[in-house]
Amino acid sequence: MTIAHHIRVTGVVQGVGFRPFVWRLAQELGLVGWVRNDSQGVDITVEGTKAALDIFAERLRADAPPLARIDSITALEAPIHGHSSFTIAESAIPRGLQANTSIGPDVATCPECLAELFDPAGRRWRHAFITCTHCGPRYTVTRHLPYDRPQTSLAPFPLCPDCEREYTNPADRRFHAETTCCPACGPRVALRDANGGTIDGDPIAAALALLQGGKIVALKGLGGFHLACDARNAEAVARLRQRKNREEKPFAVMVANAASLADLAVVGDAERALLEGRESPVVLLRKTPACDATLAGIAPGIAWLGAMLPTTPIHFLLFHEAAGRPAGTDWLPSAQPLALVMTSANPGGEPIVRDNDEAATRLAGIADAILDHDRAIVGRCDDSVLRLAGNAPQFIRRSRGFTPTAIRLPRSGPSVLALGGHLKNTVCITRGDEAFLSPHVGDLDNAATCSFLEETVARMIDLLEIQPERVAHDLHPDFFSTRFALDFAGRHGIPALPVQHHAAHIAAVAAEHGVDEPLLGLALDGVGLGTGGGIWGGELLRLDRADWQRLGHLAPLPLPGGDRAAREPWRMAAAALHRLGRNDEIARRWPESGPLVQMLERGLNCPETSSAGRLFDAAAGLLGIKPVAAYEGQAAMLLEGLAEAHGPAEPWANGYRIDGNTLDFLPALSHLAAPGADPTQAAAQFHATVAAGLAEWTLAATRTTGLRRVALGGGCFLNRNLSAALRRHLEDAGIEVLEARLAPPNDGGLALGQAWIALQTEF
Repeated sequence: MTIAHHIRVTGVVQGVGFRPFVWRLAQELGLVGWVRNDSQGVDITVEGTKAALDIFAERLRADAPPLARIDSITALEAPIHGHSSFTIAESAIPRGLQANTSIGPDVATCPECLAELFDPAGRRWRHAFITCTHCGPRYTVTRHLPYDRPQTSLAPFPLCPDCEREYTNPADRRFHAETTCCPACGPRVALRDANGGTIDGDPIAAALALLQGGKIVALKGLGGFHLACDARNAEAVARLRQRKNREEKPFAVMVANAASLADLAVVGDAERALLEGRESPVVLLRKTPACDATLAGIAPGIAWLGAMLPTTPIHFLLFHEAAGRPAGTDWLPSAQPLALVMTSANPGGEPIVRDNDEAATRLAGIADAILDHDRAIVGRCDDSVLRLAGNAPQFIRRSRGFTPTAIRLPRSGPSVLALGGHLKNTVCITRGDEAFLSPHVGDLDNAATCSFLEETVARMIDLLEIQPERVAHDLHPDFFSTRFALDFAGRHGIPALPVQHHAAHIAAVAAEHGVDEPLLGLALDGVGLGTGGGIWGGELLRLDRADWQRLGHLAPLPLPGGDRAAREPWRMAAAALHRLGRNDEIARRWPESGPLVQMLERGLNCPETSSAGRLFDAAAGLLGIKPVAAYEGQAAMLLEGLAEAHGPAEPWANGYRIDGNTLDFLPALSHLAAPGADPTQAAAQFHATVAAGLAEWTLAATRTTGLRRVALGGGCFLNRNLSAALRRHLEDAGIEVLEARLAPPNDGGLALGQAWIALQTEF
């Protein structure tokens, strides 16, 4: 007996080969009907026997394409129309319906496409834009949903007859692969000199020759341009640093494969899986002893190397050229000497350069040549950066490869636009029980990045077809993100909600773990405005959905010179010595510090902070590790590296004290100030002491409140040494520990927490 079902599938089901998968499954099971995309996801009408339809429904989820993410499948009985076959229908965009689908993230070139790319007999031999339904760009080329070719930046490239046959054949893996193209009909690569003139010859070969000759080349990637140079050429690296005004901040490197990292970094199975994953992020790896000599100037002074593997066909072609253009793919797993610096092309902390004209102007004086192409990048998207924390990956920056994959929330609510903070800004928009984090926007220190924030909000609202019903922002009134939020709310006549910085950190962790019950939170970071105008950063909180309470904080230290102390760890060291009653030592250590001592003694321009970040700066300053930081968090990173180099250590027996709701690490700082302290051992003991103190403090709160679940949020939890030790202490005591996994623990995840609190707030 024939029956009919109408089936709707939601999630990431467009642009991932879902319709041809449905078509093939229906053919196999002898079913008739049709499948199409619409604004809600994938729409299916299918007719056949009950047994065949049951199998069909089961395999829709079990056998879905690798890039698909199914959120829901609903099936209803439908009238029988007597279809004679199963077809793929044109996409439909029903009027008046809110979108319930989303575009997938960009992913690296798949093995099947690589086999074609390196097949001299194939028509896509060395084609720099090879892609299929299982790989390539999605988010960065899409203008609107549904995800069809006319809605992408491939629209200007009509398909040739050969590509048209693939595109219209449901049995082909390029069926409705919207970025399908070949050398006959696709975009073109061009290499231009610093004056905009075309450099003759094969662009890939010529670009490689420039790189191997010590030049800096801007390469157009998926979400923007990279600046590249030979990572083994110390002079080229130094020149890139000078031109980009990036004195000491680490560079990431790109190598052909994991085997090419053998002499540079320690790559375990979990790290290798991250490197080789379809997202192709930058992964922080522990350096080998030979790394700094081999890659001089890449990651000076720190213990980790950021490494990534090729993501786009252009990247693969550069390494293929360096390997001598071998036929086939046997060369791909073999170690290669070529290592390229691959850093975002953005002068002076501005957004990543996106289009060709922008590259010519903004990269003038930085790049010696530009390897670009004529496929437009619709949405900027920086590289994602991860590291392993325990046995799980942890985001430092969540962007390309992961954006805009939704984070599932534990409940639905009104759509919220959350604007994040000032540093490491991202935007979050909720839709029902989904939260969509934007790509990395950056620090809102300049007009270009502020404009990018506005562009990102408009793009996400348009792409997700959402009209926010409320806006969330940081408490700080002077942040551009706050001013934008208030202006947006005013223009659209919707409420705006200020969300305290550290409550948002804890809420972000609660949201991604699906927790809408009370829990404790430890929020440790550099700085965030507290209630009453306080400068917070080491907070013990109780969070209950939209409500929160400050249960305790770290003992405050003065910030001599205000914000300047965050950039000069020696000032925090001086503040610690002042609190220890050892002002005379300040002058001996830093002879120029007379005015600063007077500031401390008089309390002038010395606001107090409970910041854990400044505590770590004080520790680094006392050990003489980095008196003046070249970039945010540098001193703490160097301190962490020393601790990891030492290995496990015992905490100082009298390294902290708990006075009511205050945890004071001044005793630990006095140990660091001891004459002749060994920096490596002292760094390890300091980390052990901080972890032990935080654990005892938190466990006391679990006994007082009866709560047995603790969320860890804030940028200090990117410190792997601290996080691992604290997690061990708490779990040994039977406490459930929640850590940031789907979003960064730092301010890159702040918008998620703001959105979760605003979604639950009663207005």
